[in-house]
Amino acid sequence: MNDVITTVVFDIGNVLIEWNPEHLYRRLIPDEVERADFLQNVCNMNWNLEQDLGRSWADAVDTLSALHPDKADLIAAYSDQWHEMIPGEVSGTRQILQELQEKNTPLFAVTNFSNEKFAECLVRFPFLKTSFVDTVVSAEERLIKPDPRIYQVLFTRNGLEPGTCLFIDDSAANVEAARNVGMQAHHFKEADALRQDLKNRGLLTN
Repeated sequence: MNDVITTVVFDIGNVLIEWNPEHLYRRLIPDEVERADFLQNVCNMNWNLEQDLGRSWADAVDTLSALHPDKADLIAAYSDQWHEMIPGEVSGTRQILQELQEKNTPLFAVTNFSNEKFAECLVRFPFLKTSFVDTVVSAEERLIKPDPRIYQVLFTRNGLEPGTCLFIDDSAANVEAARNVGMQAHHFKEADALRQDLKNRGLLTN
């Protein structure tokens, strides 16, 4: 029997705000094969995750540009034109967030994000600053999901019982990790399915 959920914990990227390097690099590298090669073998996800673990963007760009000097401008664009990768909010989820707030549901966030880019997003999307009791940012903790220790930071810092928390994330690995530390979880794909799940759990009525 699951505990009664009292608290909702959101991921941010691709749950509340959309992020996809393709939005930028479709313009910079029109050729599909060349673009795929660049995003898989130059500015790939493992390289990006080092920024989520706290490496500065300046160091990241310099290090990678030294390895691929012919791609230096394209590498620099990953940081300099980063916001082009974020066209806006994910449709429907901010409304759900607001409805949960109106019901006085305690809201938290756990996100894999660089300090620099997260600070910029707080300016661009002010609701990210005002919606949550606490936000655990991977770069600040030097821990990234699905490492179970990042969830423990949330629990310890805020006195939360894992079983009373519903965690929402677009990554299956992160959802599984949350369940493994005792949280209830929703694998996010789109807002309507999330809304229905929250209604089924008694957290929303509409």
